[in-house]
Amino acid sequence: MKSKGAQLRQLIAQGAAMLPGAPNAAIARQVERAGFDAVYISGAGMANYTAGVPDIGLLTMTEVVRLAGYVASAVKIPAIVDADTGFGGAENVARTIREFEAAGLAGCHIEDQEFPKRCGHLAGKEIVDLAEMVAKIKTAVAARHNSDFMIIARTDARAVEDFDRTVERAGEYLAAGADAIFPEALQGADEFRDFAREIDLPLLANMTEFGKGPLLSFKELSDLGYRMVIFPQSAFRVSMKASEEFLRSLKKAGTQSDWLDRMQTRKELYDLLEYNPAAESWPGYDRNQRTPDGRPRMLNGLA
Repeated sequence: MKSKGAQLRQLIAQGAAMLPGAPNAAIARQVERAGFDAVYISGAGMANYTAGVPDIGLLTMTEVVRLAGYVASAVKIPAIVDADTGFGGAENVARTIREFEAAGLAGCHIEDQEFPKRCGHLAGKEIVDLAEMVAKIKTAVAARHNSDFMIIARTDARAVEDFDRTVERAGEYLAAGADAIFPEALQGADEFRDFAREIDLPLLANMTEFGKGPLLSFKELSDLGYRMVIFPQSAFRVSMKASEEFLRSLKKAGTQSDWLDRMQTRKELYDLLEYNPAAESWPGYDRNQRTPDGRPRMLNGLA
């Protein structure tokens, strides 16, 4: 069976891929059920949705590996995860890569921000020296056991330096061994176009809402040459808005009756989870296989 990394590489070799963001495994299952070929695990999504904290590097590597592992184990499609700054220096990056590989991820992106980091679309970011980021990328590449695991270098230089310097950094990251580049917070469709003209290897575009950049369509970005397009917080934002409206209604009316037609039913949930209450056991786990940390390995998860 092909590794998740090999699946992702084959996917983007054939064309561009849409990766909706999933802050948890249940939404990842919805992404897969909707017909998408890959899923993205947002660092902001995990921090906001799971821990109720802002995206400023508050989750540890162990927490992120565990949460991302739940997603990777719940779906057959490849998943890439936000690794923030790599959770430390070069040695920490090496362990991060090995842990993500063991958890069944197809790849991750590491950014060149100073720690503590900030959301890529906020002001006040600082970036590390070029040499420090190059060392992290080289370490990440050397640390992986499977060469198909994708090392994606994210650069936040556009908001700190300028467009030309962002392109220069991207070239250095590719020379260090990165498999793809994620230019964060490009400003305008022309910058997305020009960046793609300058960098010949796979590019990842971030179509987050309410940020610095325009919301280009998947087709527009694909035509420009981008091979991965992420929508990191879209499903999260929709679900949060819906739950906010529901809770206001519940507080006022004292009943959820008017919302039943807008709820996922118990049957629909069980169908998503592939769970039959009448069966003797749930087939989602293979009790004879274990992950490196001793947890049951899911049948449709790790390759």
